[in-house]
Formats: sequence, C-alpha cells, structure tokens
Amino acid sequence: MEEAVLRTLTPAVIGILVRRGVDFAATEDAVQDALVEAVRVWPTDPPRDPKGWLVAVSWRKFVDATRADTSRRRREVLVQAEPPPDPGEEVDDTLALYFLCAHPSLTSASAVALTLRAVGGLTTRQIAQAYLVPEPTMAQRISRAKRTVSGVRFNQPGDVATVLRVLYLVFNEGYSGDVDLAAEAIRLTRQLAARIRHAEVAGLLALMLLHHARRAARTDSRGRLVPLAEQDRSRWDTRLIAEGVHVLQTALARDRLGEYQAQAAIAALHADARTAEETDWVQIVGWYDELVRLTDSPVARLNRAVAVGEADGPRAGLAALAGLDSALPRYRAVAAYLHERDGDLARAARLYAEAARSAASLPERDHLTRQAARLNADLRT
Repeated sequence: MEEAVLRTLTPAVIGILVRRGVDFAATEDAVQDALVEAVRVWPTDPPRDPKGWLVAVSWRKFVDATRADTSRRRREVLVQAEPPPDPGEEVDDTLALYFLCAHPSLTSASAVALTLRAVGGLTTRQIAQAYLVPEPTMAQRISRAKRTVSGVRFNQPGDVATVLRVLYLVFNEGYSGDVDLAAEAIRLTRQLAARIRHAEVAGLLALMLLHHARRAARTDSRGRLVPLAEQDRSRWDTRLIAEGVHVLQTALARDRLGEYQAQAAIAALHADARTAEETDWVQIVGWYDELVRLTDSPVARLNRAVAVGEADGPRAGLAALAGLDSALPRYRAVAAYLHERDGDLARAARLYAEAARSAASLPERDHLTRQAARLNADLRT
C-alpha cells in the first residue's frame, strides 16, 4: 500500500521542489532519500498527510545536503590555504570508505552503484549511463541498496573486485564526463596498489596511467574532441606511459590475467605506436579476444569490431559489428566510421548524424555532427 502511494505522490513532490527553485538533479536525490525514509517510517507511524510529509522531508534532505556541500567546500578552501602536512601526519579514509560501502550484504552491482553515489560523487544519471540502464532503474537500485544497509554496522569491508569496479567507473567518468575525477581515481588506486599485491589492482593502475597519459591531446584549443588517430602524440605524457607499461609488465608476469590487464595491454599497444599507421592492430584484436573471453562485454565486442576493421578491413569490421545490439552506446558512431572507410559515404553521414543525437556529452555530439557535415559536404561536391 505504501509503495503505491509513494509512486503516486512522487511526481507531485518533485514538481513542488522544482517550483521552489531546487535544481532537478538535487530534487531527485532529495526525494529519493525521502522515499527511503518513508519506507522505513510509515509502516509503524503513517503520516496523516503523506504528501505534506514527503514535501517536508524532501526539503529537509535538500537543505541538509546543501549545508553539507557548503561545509565541504569551506573545508576544501581551508585545506588549500594550509601548508601541506608532514608525510607521517597525512590521514585519508577515502579508500576505507570505498571498501565499507562495498558491503557484503549488497550485490556487487548494488554496492558499486551505492559507492559511486555516496562516496564517488557521481549523479544517478552518470551512474546509469555507465551501467547502460535507464536513470529511473538506477535510482531504484540505489534506493534498494540504501534500504538494505539501513541499520547495518559497517564493520565488514567489501571485496577488492567491487572496489576496483567503482574506481574504474569513477576514472571513466572523470576521463570522459563532466566531472574531473580521474586524478582522484588514480590517487586511490595507487594507494590500493601500495597496500596489496594483486594483479588486477596493478592492471587497473596501468590502464589509468596509460589513458591519462593521452589526456592533454584528447581535445584541441577550442575544447573539441580529437580522435586517437589524429592526436598530436608529442603531447602524450611519456613519463606516465613508461610507468604504466612497467606496472602492466609486472602484473602480467604474475600470470593471473584479468579484464583490467587486458584493457591496459590494448592501451599500451596504442601508446607504443609512434604514429597511428604503425599501430599493431593484429595484436590489439588478440587482446580484445581475451577481453571478450573474460567479460563477454558488449562494449568490448563493439570496440573489437573497430580493431577488426583496422586489422582486416572495414567489411570485416562490419561483419563483427553485425551481431551486436544497435542500441549500444556509440554503436552508430562505430558503424558510421566503418561504412565511411568502406566508401559508403551517404550511409556513414546518416549514421554520424544519428549518433550525434544520442551522444553522451556535448563534445562528443559536436564531433559527430562535424563528421556528418564533412561527409555531406563531400557528397555535394
């Protein structure tokens, strides 16, 4: 009964907070927290005015979150103004919080989602995009995770694999999304690698270092995306590349291959090529085969299709693409690229335009739009 009432009232409560001037994302978070509170309280203490109760609690949650954010920002300003502490004085509980949020009472997927939201600082929308699920589905998953751990003592840390997944997703959001979290993810992964001897921890650190080494070349002076093949490789950070390759080689020597090591090996092959034309695509396809074997990930299969297209020609790439779900993010962008290389410019232009409409970020959308415009201009001449 309570759940039916909550579903009915939620849109109205969101509307009230939005009309009060609350940002929609903040409203969604506040109302989600209020719904969790309602599920906990209402069965034993039902309110006389459910709608009014939800509005009041949502508003209080929003105010509390705003105050906490303001306090956090004030602390950050104070910390920046202080001299750095001695090495022996530094205390950082962030990594411990990652492990505690990855609680054994949660499934791996729920633990990752909860940690990304509570500690990683990602929005529900960003987490949903990372998991390839609708935003309402992810909001429900996070709410269920909160309910599961409500009242649980956080004295049982979660497993390393779950924490690695969180760090991987935080890095990806920082590397390609709207919030710069990549450096923080690298810092925490370094801490973890220093504490435990684990091949996949090392593999993830290597992967982050090798990708981060290309960060400066990924956009031009106007903030536009630069594809890997067109990047100025003199802007790549050779120090990070050397470190990443060394960390990867050490991990592979342990003969306990995992998905992060396989991804890092692919990144290392890209980093090793002095020019795009010198890229060893045959080896990259082999590593994608390993990655697909380890994960059966549709995203890995999509990226493998690009590598096959480079190694064996665009028609081979299109054949590898044929068995995949066209609803996958960036599917149309990959199909457009392969059709362009195969000489079908009209289809490629149409696919680039379709891909632009569903792009995950503004820079990506602008890049795909320019690709479509370029091909359409060629078709007119």
